[in-house]
Amino acid sequence: MGLIKGFGKFWYDFVIGDDWKIAVAVVLALAVTLGVVMSGVLPTATAAAVGGLLLVGFFVVSLVVDVRG
Repeated sequence: MGLIKGFGKFWYDFVIGDDWKIAVAVVLALAVTLGVVMSGVLPTATAAAVGGLLLVGFFVVSLVVDVRG
């Protein structure tokens, strides 16, 4: 059981790390990109570019919130 607990703690620290807001931003950007790709609204390459821009935008917002506070 200790091995499973240690494995879970490792992945939590690896994914979440020091700032949970960045992890949420990554998941949100990926979810929106997946939704756009699955709906077929945009070509895949365009959806990937939009997803990258969303990721950068969410990251900047997360940093602004942290620095401002």
